[in-house]
Amino acid sequence: MKKIEAIIRKSKFGEVKEALHQIEVNFFSYWDVTGVGNEKEGHVYRGITYSTSDIQRRFLSIVVSDPFLERTVEAILKTAYTGQVGDGKIFVSDIEEAYRIRTKEKGSDSLK
Repeated sequence: MKKIEAIIRKSKFGEVKEALHQIEVNFFSYWDVTGVGNEKEGHVYRGITYSTSDIQRRFLSIVVSDPFLERTVEAILKTAYTGQVGDGKIFVSDIEEAYRIRTKEKGSDSLK
């Protein structure tokens, strides 16, 4: 099992959510976050400079069985992409075990 953590633009969340549902990733958690990025220059809009390093983002936490890893990452990469600075990041880590509290199922069965 793998845990996928993705930080994306809030404006792309609807598209990413729909893409995940289309590949049958129907359970994940998300929340709004603010972070500091590498971009040091601000964007100028109507003569006012706005910082791009501390823009609101959405953080997704998704646990999938190993066969779903690549298709999940690809769905996020494809739908969260704008080509602009600040598109986000994806992190993948191993999950040793998972349990469904209600049924006491464990492992990949707990994810269904």
